[in-house]
Amino acid sequence: MDATTLGAVLVGAAVLALSLLGARHPTIHPVEQRVFRAANDLPDGLYWPLWLPMQLGNLVVGTLAGLALAVAWGDGALAVGVVAAAALKLLAERVIRRWMAPFLSVRQRPGTSEPGARLRGDDVPSAGMSFPSGHVVLVAAITAVIADDLAGAWLGLPAALVLAVMVGRVYVGAHNPLDVTAGLGAGLLAGGLVGLALDLV
Repeated sequence: MDATTLGAVLVGAAVLALSLLGARHPTIHPVEQRVFRAANDLPDGLYWPLWLPMQLGNLVVGTLAGLALAVAWGDGALAVGVVAAAALKLLAERVIRRWMAPFLSVRQRPGTSEPGARLRGDDVPSAGMSFPSGHVVLVAAITAVIADDLAGAWLGLPAALVLAVMVGRVYVGAHNPLDVTAGLGAGLLAGGLVGLALDLV
């Protein structure tokens, strides 16, 4: 059993649990509002540097990127793991939203839940459910799946990309902070479980 994969499962479960606990309130907490404002008010010049990595959170783009790595490395099992992680992303969103059903009226997009939120980009919705961030779930899950195949020195690159997606989703006004931390936890947990299953094959 790979320590990196097991670590992804344990860290993911802890981050998801804490995010769920923090989000189960009748309002967006003032601390979360301040964190949102700090990211959302960053300079406009960061839009394109953050927009590019955010595309990895798109279901099609992120899955194809993971599959491209699997093909480049000649690893069929990794390709299966990437597809499984993408499928678990969709399942995780459904399960978490069911758990959060009493609070989904609170966990709305910042355009609804954060007064004065800046929405950057034509594709950023101003209303609707936003917990958890599906972009972050996907990129974190695929990162957890490929982590086994990366040398330790290279783990920093996908970790930085996950962080960029998290900051970017808050920066463009698509999500509140706990939305993206819940996405991180769910993604690491899902991807880590896929990685453990691949280790057993």
